[in-house]
Amino acid sequence: MKIDNVSRARPHTGIDAADIVYAEQVEGGLSRLMAVYATKLPKAVGPVRSARESDLELLRQFDDEPTLAFSGAQGKLLPLIDEAPLQAALPEENPKAYYRGTDKPAPHNLYLRPGRLLKSAAGAEALTTGFEYGALPAGGSAESSHTVRFPAARFTFTWSQSRERWLVSMDGRPSATTDGPQMAASTVVVQYVKIRKSQFKDFLGNNTPYTETVGAGRATVLRDGRSFDADWKRASAEDGTEFTTRDGEPLPFARGQVWVVYAKA
Repeated sequence: MKIDNVSRARPHTGIDAADIVYAEQVEGGLSRLMAVYATKLPKAVGPVRSARESDLELLRQFDDEPTLAFSGAQGKLLPLIDEAPLQAALPEENPKAYYRGTDKPAPHNLYLRPGRLLKSAAGAEALTTGFEYGALPAGGSAESSHTVRFPAARFTFTWSQSRERWLVSMDGRPSATTDGPQMAASTVVVQYVKIRKSQFKDFLGNNTPYTETVGAGRATVLRDGRSFDADWKRASAEDGTEFTTRDGEPLPFARGQVWVVYAKA
């Protein structure tokens, strides 16, 4: 699910049910989210917004042609989406699954009822991401708060001992949801990647950034109130992303929702 993330789109709906939330940079240095649902489908998710070229590479790590719900895309990108190994679910082709809310102005009020698009969640086996889960590893350093900055967006993750989660704030404000408390992640990954110009522009002529998720680089992994220096590697688009300690040992995540923030290397 591609999710709007400008201030007018907040608070979000249904993100707390996602298994993974990816945060990527878009035009103007703003951010957009990709929420992945494999183990549970919420009643509603949104606001839904448009897809980007980077999404096609990102989603190829998932088996069985994942369903991509999005509001549309730049005209020249649509043929590439049609050719990608995924099931595109557009509003005009699934009118019973999408609806316009009354709490926000268009275009920030498009929502999806996943249960009208899919019979059931795919199951945890669909999360072919390369992530490993397990007990807290040795090492790391205590950290209570971590901030990631895009040119025109900001993410802050603050450790909550009582919830045993990293509370999410965006652009300086706690990120509440319409159907629950403040968003909270079990594990946060700040993955440093190459962000370059894509071949596409938005309707204002602004170039769309392309986030390269295949390759290798460094990362910061936050879990259990600690910060770990890490390396990441994804050999091809069909492979998941592996995270290791600087000594080359697998770096397990805590069970629960994972946030991956793609920061410019």
